[in-house]
Amino acid sequence: MHSIDLTPGLVRGALELERTEQGLLPHRLPARARAQNSDGRLAMAESQPSGVRLALRTAATVIELDTLPTKLVYTGAPPRPDGLYDLVVDGRPAGQAVAAGGNVLTVDMSTGTAVPTPGPVATVRFEGLAATEKDVEVWLPYGEPTVLVALRADAPAVPLPDRGRRVWMHHGSSISHGSDAASPSTTWPATAAGLGGVELVNLGFGGNAVLDPFTARAMRDAPADLISVKLGINVVNHDVMRLRAFGPAVHGFLDTIREGHPTTPLLVVSPVLCPMHEDTPGPSLPDYGALAEGRLGFSAGGDAAEVAAGKLTLNVIRAELARIVEQRAAEDPHLSYLDGRELYGAADHEVLPLPDSLHPDAAAHRLMGERFADLVFGKGGAFDRV
Repeated sequence: MHSIDLTPGLVRGALELERTEQGLLPHRLPARARAQNSDGRLAMAESQPSGVRLALRTAATVIELDTLPTKLVYTGAPPRPDGLYDLVVDGRPAGQAVAAGGNVLTVDMSTGTAVPTPGPVATVRFEGLAATEKDVEVWLPYGEPTVLVALRADAPAVPLPDRGRRVWMHHGSSISHGSDAASPSTTWPATAAGLGGVELVNLGFGGNAVLDPFTARAMRDAPADLISVKLGINVVNHDVMRLRAFGPAVHGFLDTIREGHPTTPLLVVSPVLCPMHEDTPGPSLPDYGALAEGRLGFSAGGDAAEVAAGKLTLNVIRAELARIVEQRAAEDPHLSYLDGRELYGAADHEVLPLPDSLHPDAAAHRLMGERFADLVFGKGGAFDRV
């Protein structure tokens, strides 16, 4: 087996790579942004490598990757399945594997505590590949921080050459991060990127799309040909602001992105349907009744009467985002708006309800990705080449 150096050129979808004692840790926020964050949940989310993949050109028939993942366990909830590693060869799914070892982080949602337990390095192995030159991608688990320890193959490998594809940078919530998607290459952004023929940089952070200025600055400074921001649900989840603050915060977020990308196609996407928060404000609360039954669930903790005092619901947010984009588009012809319910709406909820009342399942992820590709990358869409 050939030992392959884990160089930055092999890793796509990360904004920064950190050299640790164990190996290479992909980050989806740069160090300057991480230094301005004090929330442990965002620190966890940005180090979960959603959309991050190894990309190489090789004739190898066997590829081995040593990793040190960190797996999440929720007290009282059923065990989460091990995160999947997706193998994609010449753009087509070619295999899956899991890393059985790794660290464990035990989270108690009732107390907000998290207890780490160290574990061993694991090896992911793919074999039986054709002995011909091919484009190979290994997509890392979207929900497990993953240190890349070593890479081996039975033939030499080089970083995948630039194929001239446009880079799409997307920011959003846990739904964009991956939530309950089947695997890392089948989250809705990954599905849309594949169908749209673009290189994905996924800045979806579970629970943390709350208009943080450091996230906007990271997007401002990162190279991209296409940019989208899916905003709203986490602002309601955490009940972090009122309507008075939300509008100026959106303007500021978009202004910052525009400082680095003045004419890049920029799409604002409002929340997909979430019945419990359509007209009821947050915060979103764990459903302890569901937890007692061994499953995750959420409920709305606000009161619809509070909307008059400026509390936010998804319908209020959609109206405000549409207003802001319409106002700004008068001077920004490259700015567009998409109502998230065009990706997942009321009719879809009848067929594919949200299992925990908040996150779409694997089938809904696929549907959303296909629709985004059609509506946004398709003819006449915001990211159409024409």
